[in-house]
Amino acid sequence: MDLHWAFSEEELESITPISKMRRLIEERTGADKSNTFYKVNPKVDDIPEIYGKENNGVRLLVLGTVETAGGGCVCPENVMLKRIINNLVLHRDDIVILDMEAGLEHLGRGTTEGMDQFIVVIEPGARSVQTYKNVKRLAEELGVNEVKVIANKIRNDEDEKFVRSRIPKQDFLGCVHYNAEVIEADREGRSPYGCSKTATDEIRKIKEIFDVMAK
Repeated sequence: MDLHWAFSEEELESITPISKMRRLIEERTGADKSNTFYKVNPKVDDIPEIYGKENNGVRLLVLGTVETAGGGCVCPENVMLKRIINNLVLHRDDIVILDMEAGLEHLGRGTTEGMDQFIVVIEPGARSVQTYKNVKRLAEELGVNEVKVIANKIRNDEDEKFVRSRIPKQDFLGCVHYNAEVIEADREGRSPYGCSKTATDEIRKIKEIFDVMAK
């Protein structure tokens, strides 16, 4: 997720992810090197206000990732992140957008339970389409029945036809074409939104389709 439109490079670099706040995790869960037992329902309702950064009505909370071997991780860090997400989704009247790393590991840990829907960004290739199918399968197991798709880096009509032929129409939100201006903006640390009229128009069209589907 690009955040340069709302936060400076210095602000983003100064943020420490929650998963790296060892002292906070120990304080809330009771877990430390001398204690193998910890709380599975730590207090987290004050975390967004204390550690989030807000700009123009948008609050950014960087959760981070749990770097550990083995699937279905049950560790203090994962418990903490899962509780924070559940609190945001289930106990607040907020719109929550959870930007996740590419891949399926976070779904296996169950940290995304309670979300209304997933939006999968794919590229015009067989492996990317298979990732969408895997996400859809795991999402259903988590009780998330809405999985939408945005096709990114579309170069030509053949790319678009390929994606449309493999993604159900009811799941497809639209395309963002490969754009040199967006690539340049990314290299320079600028937001791609607004750097290219073509890309901006495509994003707005996707939002319009999303709004219609959401009704």
